[in-house]
Amino acid sequence: MEAESESDSNDVTQRPHDDTTKPYLCTLCNKRFITKGYLPKHIELHHSEEKLYSCSQCEKRFSCLSYLKNHVVAHSDKYKCTECGKCFRSNQTLTLHRRNHSGEKPFKCTVCSKQFTGSGDLAKHSRIHTGEKPFKCHICDKKFNRSHHLQYHLTVHTEDKPYKCDVCSKTFSLSSYLKKHMRLHTGEKPYKCLMCDKTFKLSSSLTVHFRVHTGDRPFTCSICNKSFTQSTHLRTHKRHVHINQRPYHCSVCGKLFKSGYSLRVHVRIHTDAKPHSCRHCSGRFIHLNQLKTHLLKSHNEGNWLTCNICQMKFVHKVTLRKHLSDHEGMKPYICDECPKRFSLSSTLLRHKHSVHSKQRPLECPYCGKLFKKHRSLEYHTRIHTGVNLYSCSHCTDCFLHLYQLDVHLLRVHNEGSWLICNICHEKFAYKCALRQHLLKHADVKPYVCSECPKRFYTAAVLKRHQRVHSD
Repeated sequence: MEAESESDSNDVTQRPHDDTTKPYLCTLCNKRFITKGYLPKHIELHHSEEKLYSCSQCEKRFSCLSYLKNHVVAHSDKYKCTECGKCFRSNQTLTLHRRNHSGEKPFKCTVCSKQFTGSGDLAKHSRIHTGEKPFKCHICDKKFNRSHHLQYHLTVHTEDKPYKCDVCSKTFSLSSYLKKHMRLHTGEKPYKCLMCDKTFKLSSSLTVHFRVHTGDRPFTCSICNKSFTQSTHLRTHKRHVHINQRPYHCSVCGKLFKSGYSLRVHVRIHTDAKPHSCRHCSGRFIHLNQLKTHLLKSHNEGNWLTCNICQMKFVHKVTLRKHLSDHEGMKPYICDECPKRFSLSSTLLRHKHSVHSKQRPLECPYCGKLFKKHRSLEYHTRIHTGVNLYSCSHCTDCFLHLYQLDVHLLRVHNEGSWLICNICHEKFAYKCALRQHLLKHADVKPYVCSECPKRFYTAAVLKRHQRVHSD
């Protein structure tokens, strides 16, 4: 009897704990419950291998009859959305869904005035302002403002991964992680945008995407008031623009980086790792963006971004935005040290650093030459090391710079797209060469000599001219 009593006292699923608001613990997945009655239902639903009850309409199986009954309601027309035809289990969930169509957000935050479709979403949001973290880890006492954040954290304390993928044998600590992972194999994208019909694998991806249509940018920088659609973009912005810290150090060459991701990508230069491979040819790439550009230019896979004014095509959104601002003549960012204006704030920052700053804090370890930019130093050191990072997939040629490889592919192997002047149809490999050419058509000479009235099309020609005055 004594041994049995001791065994019962050690079973954390059977007795409450004083240090938590959810005293009943599932020992299989570490999920906790307020009342004892929820625990056996949870185990039956999520951990029982037997699923005796199957839906006659979609063949989905359930371990509990009550869950099957709730599921069957979703197939009936009782709670059906008249806008999109989607069915729901209850009138409450249907009412919440209808607000997605109507745009109604009746629940408003009293602190920041942000509005929500459901009271639950408002309650979760309010914890950002109050700092409330009601979900506490019973092992290390760390607190969280969302229950699923705690659930994820608990996996840190155990190496148990009971959920296994039948396709690739990868294991997971939570059934929800396995469910998301399976979509990689099935290609399932169950979350559909109501505005443009684009589909997504994760509900969080749909939430972020929907902000494209609403224009909502909920994450604002406290320093410059610039707003972002994602919190990760805000953190990256602060680290890259406002905080000049580079805590990540390359153990091979000593280069410093602002993010761990940038360091991981950089290390591929030393290891020659090219994890992104083309499904159509033997091409491999260090960066995912390089693969996307290659697929678009070489295999016509993807969508070009087209300027609606001159029909010029672009691969990246940022280059299209800059191009459109050039059409509109919008250059709101003015240098406070010279009259030059810029269409992007990032271009202004680069200008001030490269033109007006006298500091050259970066020294070449081989010859002692000083540089202002990490990229300039990186390019320079390749002269000493002889490292050619970019190799042609068609021949044995290698190049120091990516743009050199792009031009080689275009001129030698006819891979890529020429830039064509829309006035005289002359072809160019470089964007800067096309821009300078267009200036000649417009008879614009923006570069003025400070010693005489002479004007020039390019900065390089102006510099050569200024040697006349220095001699």
